[in-house]
Amino acid sequence: MAQKGVNVSIFARLDGLSAVVTGASTGIGRAIALELARGGANVVVHFARAQEAAYDVVQHIHAMGRQARALPQDFYDETGLTQFVERAWNEFGQIDLWVNNAGVDLLTGPAAQWDYSRKLAALWQVDVRATILLSKLAGARLQTQGQGAILNIGWDQADCGMEGDSGELFAAAKAAIMGFTRSLAVSLAPQVRVNCIAPGWIRTAWGQQAGPVWQERVLDETPLRRWGEPEDIARLARFLLSDDAAYLTGQVIYANGGAVR
Repeated sequence: MAQKGVNVSIFARLDGLSAVVTGASTGIGRAIALELARGGANVVVHFARAQEAAYDVVQHIHAMGRQARALPQDFYDETGLTQFVERAWNEFGQIDLWVNNAGVDLLTGPAAQWDYSRKLAALWQVDVRATILLSKLAGARLQTQGQGAILNIGWDQADCGMEGDSGELFAAAKAAIMGFTRSLAVSLAPQVRVNCIAPGWIRTAWGQQAGPVWQERVLDETPLRRWGEPEDIARLARFLLSDDAAYLTGQVIYANGGAVR
């Protein structure tokens, strides 16, 4: 809660900085892109297929008086990763902040009908391999520039486990990213900070349509007795990418309403 008389607008300012947010057309990625713009950043809005939604994010950012560009890229293609990083840098001349949010939707999209092996391959290609390679490519550029920050997205149940195929698959992918984050932070220090947010139950597309059993489970497992919203993650992302978090690197921050796994 803000104290009386405190100007909260100075919190986590990103003025003059440029950011890339992957998977920024919907859900958590959209919320992060918009929040970084509120903080003063110009934003490259990555999308794979949701072009109209990505352009909507761009328009909202323009309305805030910031610059924004929508860049498409399929992260299944390794050669395209290098090209995407180059194009992102060319948009604003320099990138300062990089957010790896893109991931495969195995719960509500067409991929929900895939078999276990195909889901595993997709998660490896996009959630793990692309995140790692993009981090290495962007990290090298940021390190050469002398400063910057990278933020990855994990999962709060990755290191404790959840039953079912989806729990197994997401745990494997997100635990890999959480471990990678800690090591990359050491590799890129002191010029570049690398952190990870591990969200809990966040009301994205699946959460909005989840049935009564899941709705009750979320409340039971969350001491704050509510779903997290994409904006909850976005505000934390803005803080971690700002100079207000200048002494934080190699951290996995659990944003899950107090759930103890």
